[in-house]
Amino acid sequence: MIAGLPYWRLSLFYFAYFAFIGGLIPYWGLYLNELQFDGYHTGILMACLTGTRLVAPSIWGYLADRTGRRMLIIRAGGIAALVFFAGLLVRSDFYWMVAVTLLFSFFWNAILSQFEAETLSHLEDRTSHYSRIRLWGSIGFIVVVIGAGYLYDRVSATWLPVVLLPVMLLIALSTFLVPQKLIRSDSVVSETFLNLLRAPRSLLFLGVCFLMHASHAPYYTFFSLYMEMHGHSRAVAGWLWALGAIAEIVLFLGMHQILPRLGVHRLALLALVLTTLRWYLIACHAGNFQLLLFAQVLHAFSFGAFHAAAIEWVHRYYGAAHAGKGQAIYNSVSFGLGSALGAMLAGWTWDNIGAVTMYALACYACALATLLWWLAPKLGRRSRGQASSAG
Repeated sequence: MIAGLPYWRLSLFYFAYFAFIGGLIPYWGLYLNELQFDGYHTGILMACLTGTRLVAPSIWGYLADRTGRRMLIIRAGGIAALVFFAGLLVRSDFYWMVAVTLLFSFFWNAILSQFEAETLSHLEDRTSHYSRIRLWGSIGFIVVVIGAGYLYDRVSATWLPVVLLPVMLLIALSTFLVPQKLIRSDSVVSETFLNLLRAPRSLLFLGVCFLMHASHAPYYTFFSLYMEMHGHSRAVAGWLWALGAIAEIVLFLGMHQILPRLGVHRLALLALVLTTLRWYLIACHAGNFQLLLFAQVLHAFSFGAFHAAAIEWVHRYYGAAHAGKGQAIYNSVSFGLGSALGAMLAGWTWDNIGAVTMYALACYACALATLLWWLAPKLGRRSRGQASSAG
């Protein structure tokens, strides 16, 4: 463990939060399918689930940086998310589902970026060890995604809200165990957040994150259904989801050594190249189980390595004074805008063109992101003193 760090209390939150994701995202499409929603409406509801990240993290990031009461904000969000998620137990008509999904996800999506900032505040100058805490999120994901796969082979996926309500409760309770870390500001804040945000390197970084997460939308929305189309059971689909998380854990265990050696730019570039390959394999070779297994192993890079590099980039670029807003804008543009628009396009493509084309578009989006990130150093370094470490 790391001296002076509330390691297990921080890790418990990540375990619970990503356990919830493991029970929700892989099976949300199955759940909606069994509620008789078509691909178009499924895409909209997936967009509702992720689209609130467009505004919620930024609002909460501003409040956290302004008040210095980050953990209080996180705890309030956890409780509100729990209350609104329980609304899925009441009714299941489309407009009710839209309303409940928007309300619960507004709070659920807002707390992660602030908890990321809180974790990095606790780590101080040891941020390369972030992955040793975050890996517990992958473990939580594995436990629930496998268990849910076996469960939904035996019972209807309409049980999803009942199964996940206790996990949401654990998220809310875990936030009360983490102590508030004093938010330090830079002694001299040389640039405003807006100036940093509109700098070319920042806009390019956010554009790459948008494309990367948009490319993941077909995977998160339709992968379990896609596996059923190719004759795989829900339990097998659960293990395939888990394989990606297991590979991610293995990578996270060595990330504190990998990140300093490769640097942020090269690690993110490697992740983008391998993600492009992953979507190609799923699009064109889903019937080849060996290649499908390899594609799932690449999740270690498509999510794990890229996310670790992005978190580090944001932390270095925006500094302590803008930590909450920096993490919030990253979440809003990538997990919010990218995932929401990607889900809507995936839903339309699933209904009107086909699953293979849907994954092919994901491949093209990631290839464009790779090209943009490869060109990033040519923009030159930003003027701020931390620029050399951010790129």
